[in-house]
Amino acid sequence: MSMNITQDRSGEAPSDVAATPHVTHYRPFRQRPRRWVFALCAGLVAAGALGTGYAYTSVNDTREVLVVSSDIKRGEIIEAGDLAVVRVSVDPALTPVPGSQKAELEGSRAAVDLWAGTLLTAQAVTDNLVPGEGESLVGISLTPAQMPSEPLYGGDVVRIVTTPGDQGEITDKEPVTIEATVVGVSRAEETGETVVDVSVPEAEAADLAARAATGRVALVLDARER
Repeated sequence: MSMNITQDRSGEAPSDVAATPHVTHYRPFRQRPRRWVFALCAGLVAAGALGTGYAYTSVNDTREVLVVSSDIKRGEIIEAGDLAVVRVSVDPALTPVPGSQKAELEGSRAAVDLWAGTLLTAQAVTDNLVPGEGESLVGISLTPAQMPSEPLYGGDVVRIVTTPGDQGEITDKEPVTIEATVVGVSRAEETGETVVDVSVPEAEAADLAARAATGRVALVLDARER
C-alpha cells in the first residue's frame, strides 16, 4: 500500500498543526512633557504681556507740544500762525516747548533757522538776539598766556587790552582798552588757542578786529559781582 505525500513548493511536508503566530505585547508609550516647552510658553506669554503694556503706555504717554507750522528765519519775529499745538509721544531725551506756552512765545525771535514740521525747543527761541542792535560780534584768538586761567562764560564783562611795543617791548604808551561782553568760548584744536567771541559797540568793532589780528592783545576778566 503506497501513501501519497503532498509536498508544497518548498519541498517541505505540510504540518498537521497550524503555526501559531508570535504576538509581542508592548506597554503604551507616554511621552513626558519637556520642561523647556513649558518655559518657552511662559516666556512667550510674558513677552506678549510686556509688549501689550508698552504699546498701551506709548499710546497714552502723549503730550501737547509746539511744532513749527511755517519756516522761520533766524532773527525773525515769531507770529501766531507760525506755531501749532500737536499731541505726540515725546522721547524723554527731547525738551519740546509745551503747547500751553504758545501765546507766551508770540513776539519772540527765532534763535536759529526753524523749519516747518519740527518740534520747537526752548533753545530755539530768544528774546534778545546777539549781537543786538548797535553791537558787533568779534572773535579773538588767544593763547593761554593772553587770557586768565579762570573759565570764561557767556555774559562775563571783559577788557581787551592792546599790549604795547613789539615782541613784548615795554613802552611809555598807554595801552588801548576796549570793554566787551563774552558771548561764546571755543577751542581751536589745530592751534590749541582759545577763540573768544565778544560783543562790542559797533563803532569799536573794526578797531578791535584789527588789533586782535596782530596778536598783541590780552583779555582781562573784570569782577563778576554786580
